[in-house]
Amino acid sequence: MEHWKIIIESGNRCFSEGDWVRARELYLQALAEAQVMFDRWPDRNLAVAAFVISHHNLADLHLTLGQPEEAAENLCASHERLLQTLADTRQPQALREIALHHSRRTYVELLQFIGEHGAFPRTDRLLGASRRHAWQRPAANPVSHGRYYH
Repeated sequence: MEHWKIIIESGNRCFSEGDWVRARELYLQALAEAQVMFDRWPDRNLAVAAFVISHHNLADLHLTLGQPEEAAENLCASHERLLQTLADTRQPQALREIALHHSRRTYVELLQFIGEHGAFPRTDRLLGASRRHAWQRPAANPVSHGRYYH
């Protein structure tokens, strides 16, 4: 987890400095690490948060670059993975509960995004599935730079 945290914080610095190319490289590296470790880190809540934060920071970067459809792709990918984890009965119950906890927040973030930037094909497809679930309060977030997952 410490390695992911260093990468994401470096990406956040590059983002703040306007070095979009390097920020993207670092966010993609952080996402790759979070994807591999999603269900392997001992602290599952931090693992899921790292995955979501990585996607949401990429989404924020795409918005900064004027690429809302790419931002929507990242927001949807994050939420969709949480829904898949939640529905997968082979996953440990603790991980499924954590996915539910974080999915409440990613759902709200998607709705806010659509309110600000409009819907895209993937958001429309995904929200059809998401509306079948009940959402409550949002998840906490340890190291987010992006505006979507604070």
